[in-house]
Amino acid sequence: MLSLAVSIAFALVAAAVVLSLWRLLKGPDKPDRILALDTLYINTIALLVLLGIHLGSSLYFEAALLIAMMGFVGTVALCKYILRGDIIE
Repeated sequence: MLSLAVSIAFALVAAAVVLSLWRLLKGPDKPDRILALDTLYINTIALLVLLGIHLGSSLYFEAALLIAMMGFVGTVALCKYILRGDIIE
């Protein structure tokens, strides 16, 4: 039963990744693209967690934590750049 649920979740999260990528490339303005980038890395984290559950390895959970930290810092830096034109003042 767990393998069926993980397989369905893989398919749904993969579809979410494709839709986020589409919004990232076709977004009408910069805030939409930033939001798509946030959603993309959150979906990537979900894929890594599902892969960790499927394979029974904790290494994927650690990789998901690293991506979460880098994604947060990247989003903050990108927002500051768009708002101010400079990241570090």
